[in-house]
Amino acid sequence: MSAKRTHSYSGSSFSGLPSFSHLIRADSTAGVLLILAAAAALIWVNTPAGDGYLNLRDTTLPVNLGFETLNLTVGEWASDALLAIFFFVVGVELKHEFVNGSLRDPKTAITPMVAAAGGVLVPALIFAGIQLVTGAGASTLHGWAIPTATDIAFATAVLGLVSKRLPSALRIFLLTLAVVDDLIAILIIAVAYAHGLAPLWLLAALVPLAVFTWLVQKHPTFFVNFRWAPWLMLFPLGMITWVCVDLSGIHATVAGVALGLIVPAKPGAWARGTTLPDAWRPLAPVLSHRIGPFSSGLAVPVFAFFAAGVPIGGASGFVNSLQDPVVWGIVLGLLIGKPLGIVGSTWLLTRTPWGRLDPRLRWSQMCGIGLMAGIGFTVALLVTELAYGHASPHTEHAKLAVLMASVLAAVLGAIWLLLVSRKDPVERTRTEVQ
Repeated sequence: MSAKRTHSYSGSSFSGLPSFSHLIRADSTAGVLLILAAAAALIWVNTPAGDGYLNLRDTTLPVNLGFETLNLTVGEWASDALLAIFFFVVGVELKHEFVNGSLRDPKTAITPMVAAAGGVLVPALIFAGIQLVTGAGASTLHGWAIPTATDIAFATAVLGLVSKRLPSALRIFLLTLAVVDDLIAILIIAVAYAHGLAPLWLLAALVPLAVFTWLVQKHPTFFVNFRWAPWLMLFPLGMITWVCVDLSGIHATVAGVALGLIVPAKPGAWARGTTLPDAWRPLAPVLSHRIGPFSSGLAVPVFAFFAAGVPIGGASGFVNSLQDPVVWGIVLGLLIGKPLGIVGSTWLLTRTPWGRLDPRLRWSQMCGIGLMAGIGFTVALLVTELAYGHASPHTEHAKLAVLMASVLAAVLGAIWLLLVSRKDPVERTRTEVQ
């Protein structure tokens, strides 16, 4: 998602070293935890003890609600429930960007917004084209959205390794693009992957959602100043909303986004004349700051652990997976479709009166950002499960393709940016001053 914005919260320990809470909020930390969790799952499931991983992931943990029982496996709890925390933070940060950030002014945001749309459209077309050309069948076409999403935690972690050689405008472009990319992915999940829609449950979700809205809009200062209040009051309402959305047939992570978008991102009349500490702070960045560590340090790594465990089956299994058109649709969609869609749509827009590229950016650097955007992980793995389900062989092949393409995109993007990037005088001066 978007960059971790700087707040005036305490961020260092008494020793002068970054505190744990500050460290866990860093983009690089989130990316490292994501990679370690995925690697651990991939290694475990491909050892002789791999059945233990599969048994753990597929163990059912039923929860009896009285009126309904949620029969979800451990892996489904990770993707449906824990990942809703991640999507709540996404929603909160989207709200901030729309109100205060890079998406506030359409004239400024139009170029990365169009780039994001191109980066979604072209990979989807490449995936669909490969399925049609190979005659794979209509069943595989359901995964057309897998190569459309960028994993911003992973991408910004890799970008952070080479960021000292890059203009800050390049990072801003990637983050703005990722915000719009996330929004498009959320809409795709809500519309294209809904199943067995139950309108009454969707209407029922509006009740806790309305109460949540009233509380955060009318009493935001209360939740800013009392740390316990969001957990005891807002969290239960969020859980009830999540249950209703899950039972409605729409993927439950959409509930997290809806709740996040409701949180106010600007201080209102309540902040004027008050003597309460921190009353001027908008609620959105405060909740993002407090809940962010649970998202990046727990929810996303746990999801990655249970989603990335793909039994490869040795060299023969790997070769066999390469015969699945789904694999090539994903790999080529992420490695070729993403940079082609992003750079191509940006170039076309800048040929019109409406588009403008920041003068600090070079087209060679834009190609590197296009490659970096090919890192599809969290949302791509989620869409894989939604598109094919656990029983389909395409699921394991698609997950393997997402992992391969993401690693290749990270390596190629980092190498490309290191080779073509040079500090401009402005960036060099800024670094020396700091």
